[in-house]
Amino acid sequence: MRTIDWWDGAVRIIDQTRLPQAEIFIDVRDVDELVVHIQSLAVRGAMALGVAGALGMALAATTAARAGDDVDRALDVAAEKLSNARPTAVNLGYGVRAVQRARAEGADVAGVLAAALAIRDEDILANRAIGEAGAAFLHGARRILTHCNAGALAGVEEGTALGVIGHLHRESPLTVVYVCETRPLLQGSRLTAWELSRAGIPHRVIVDSAAAGLILSGEVEAVVVGADRIAANGDVANKVGTVSHALAAHHAGIPFLVAAPESTIDDLTPTGADIPIELRHEDEVLDVLGQRVASPDSRALNPAFDITPAGLVTAIVTQRRLLRDPARNPPRPIANTDAR
Repeated sequence: MRTIDWWDGAVRIIDQTRLPQAEIFIDVRDVDELVVHIQSLAVRGAMALGVAGALGMALAATTAARAGDDVDRALDVAAEKLSNARPTAVNLGYGVRAVQRARAEGADVAGVLAAALAIRDEDILANRAIGEAGAAFLHGARRILTHCNAGALAGVEEGTALGVIGHLHRESPLTVVYVCETRPLLQGSRLTAWELSRAGIPHRVIVDSAAAGLILSGEVEAVVVGADRIAANGDVANKVGTVSHALAAHHAGIPFLVAAPESTIDDLTPTGADIPIELRHEDEVLDVLGQRVASPDSRALNPAFDITPAGLVTAIVTQRRLLRDPARNPPRPIANTDAR
């Protein structure tokens, strides 16, 4: 199963808002519709969003060409819409820019599609490399904690954090993976637990606030998470709640590993303080399954992400390198940084 792909002239996605109750695939044939699915989290996750950005641009080009419209104009409009769909996720813009470069270098519509498909294929290879390198770093750890969903659903075929966990389990069966439910939209209990069940990996879903106590009591040997953006100084933006686990792991002296592709490292963002934090609708917090649980006159603040300082990160693993102690060794750009 692929989370996102190009299928018969459309962008095919699995609707992650319907999991785990139903596996529904949607064929998206319009950029505006794709933006709606990105914002609703039907497609989500750093690497999947990079592919969505690239395939969305291919969709704009092919649609314009069929209609006899100006392809360059269509790409410009699509680029603005897609890049702004979720402001914290840097990979979304990466996918868009990769296709823009191909067009600027003279690619025709078929070449634009080829550039987008190359991003998809690069993601698949990158995730495999991240999983292998991360598992090597955490070799021997059998009780792992993860937050949100950084599995295949956040990529194409294989995830970042769950890719690491999968490789660890294939080396030697894990004792348990603690899955934080990830309020308010429950990506952990809905998506990560679903992926682990399909993979036959033993796991326990926990409320987010239970994680620190488990870490400090010695029940967790390592924490591994994904990232939506990594600043030039090594600060990490990830799903809200991540920094709490990093603080507990730091106090307990266990590894806190961030698994992400090179494209998530944003050398144009100096520190975590410069990363825009997406604020989502307050009803996600005030309502549960469509039912109001808070007082009718209560309001909510709903940041989708938080910032983990580099000093709390043991290492960052990408498909190309392992960055130990990023606070002292910031993830400076390397040659061909646009390549995944």
